[in-house]
Amino acid sequence: MVRNLRNLPVFIILVLFSACRSDLNDIQAIFEAEKYEETIDRLDTYLFFNVTDVKAFHMRARCYEELGMYEEAKRDFQRVIQLNPDYALAYAGLGKIAFEQKDYKQAELHLLRAATMEADNFDILYMLGRAQIMTEKYRTAEGFLRQAHEMNPDFGKINFYIGMSLAFQGDALGAAAAFNQYVQHEPDHITGRYNRGFALMRAGFIDWAIEDFDAVLSQEPDHWDAMAQKGICLKQKGDASGCLLVNKAAQKGSIYGLAAEDLCS
Repeated sequence: MVRNLRNLPVFIILVLFSACRSDLNDIQAIFEAEKYEETIDRLDTYLFFNVTDVKAFHMRARCYEELGMYEEAKRDFQRVIQLNPDYALAYAGLGKIAFEQKDYKQAELHLLRAATMEADNFDILYMLGRAQIMTEKYRTAEGFLRQAHEMNPDFGKINFYIGMSLAFQGDALGAAAAFNQYVQHEPDHITGRYNRGFALMRAGFIDWAIEDFDAVLSQEPDHWDAMAQKGICLKQKGDASGCLLVNKAAQKGSIYGLAAEDLCS
């Protein structure tokens, strides 16, 4: 009898540990159902008793991120790193938040750190390539994006960013080929043509951009943003008729038309 009593504390600890693991699995299911506020409530209780559970902190950080509560998310990602400095997804999370907040240099630093730990993670390489486009490191951005493309060739949107990296390097033919692949994969053809036109315009390929905006407007004449972009392109080419399009788009509420009105004043 005494012997059995001695084993009782160990038994209780094992039961409690098993229950905690079970709890976290239940919480994971709630998270995967995208019930982020409920997940946070459950994790708050769970973490009160499990203050070093890296997975739980990471899950709560992801919930905060999904809810746009970036400061709370950053605190939890940083807590994960304190507990496990080699946890790549925590650096990736900080990088994604920095990207959303348009702090592209900081995003690049975090994502580079994550990529050194998980060089075969598609999401990390994809975000890193996008961040490096924004920090004007176009050649290395292309490299990371192509690595990601090899991992997931069916993800069409990556061709858009490969095209941008090539366009900014002055590779017009390479950019055109990548943008064409993007448009072929884009389920909404109008969105694909508009985005390609916007990218070509930013890269300085004005005539090609106008072709895409014309294609969009032929299918959707009240696509006011496409009208504004076409007007800006025409104005850059010295065609005064572009201002008519810019002003009409601005009157219809296009943010691009409103922003470009000064070009025509």
